[in-house]
Amino acid sequence: MMPGMRYLFVGDSMTVGAAGDYTWRYRMWRHLNELAQPFTVVGPRTTLYDRTADAAVSSDYADPSFPLQARRHLAGWGEGWQHMVPLIGDAVREHRPDVLLISLGLIDLGFYTDAEQTARNVERFIAAARAEGPALRMVLLPVIPNTRAELDPGFADQCAELNTLMAKAVAELDSPVSPLLLASRPDGYDIQLHTYDGTHPNAAGEHKLAAAFVDAMYQAWDIGAPYNEF
Repeated sequence: MMPGMRYLFVGDSMTVGAAGDYTWRYRMWRHLNELAQPFTVVGPRTTLYDRTADAAVSSDYADPSFPLQARRHLAGWGEGWQHMVPLIGDAVREHRPDVLLISLGLIDLGFYTDAEQTARNVERFIAAARAEGPALRMVLLPVIPNTRAELDPGFADQCAELNTLMAKAVAELDSPVSPLLLASRPDGYDIQLHTYDGTHPNAAGEHKLAAAFVDAMYQAWDIGAPYNEF
């Protein structure tokens, strides 16, 4: 891992997590700590989603010793690519991340935009982030279809199409100055085994998501080391 790497988590409900969760952000932080190399987690938010309040107002992480600084992120329950486009420029300018770890798309297709519209928002997001951080690295996680896709073939097709369009965008927009990387679907990820409701990761799923990002960066950029489950 490069000295002093600054990471910004960007995502939807799978990334922000709900009260009582560890979150895959926590799993990633634990892994980075084990490398014994300097890093910082940055971002404008620190809280979890509280279902009772229907707002991100909870600090009730499963591990209360999870440091406040390491809880930082730019993720939101019900927020997708279209919501992050107008926010990412300010976040990059203020928090100066080196790497964006991005898990977005499912909520877009579920509620807001189709695959083509979402892909355009992906491109807008990349452009807005690079406008404030020309040397940013970005790792994008493919959309992991949820249980709705098992019941709705049209939705499953939209998920597959968005993943194809994201792969195309990453390939076309990748540059030596600002590398882009599309991670692989987490190895062996099973929504029946690795989520608690068909969408959101349980403890095992959190490890799977963290590993997808960690292993992608190690394999493509030689950053860090293979994921170890803690």
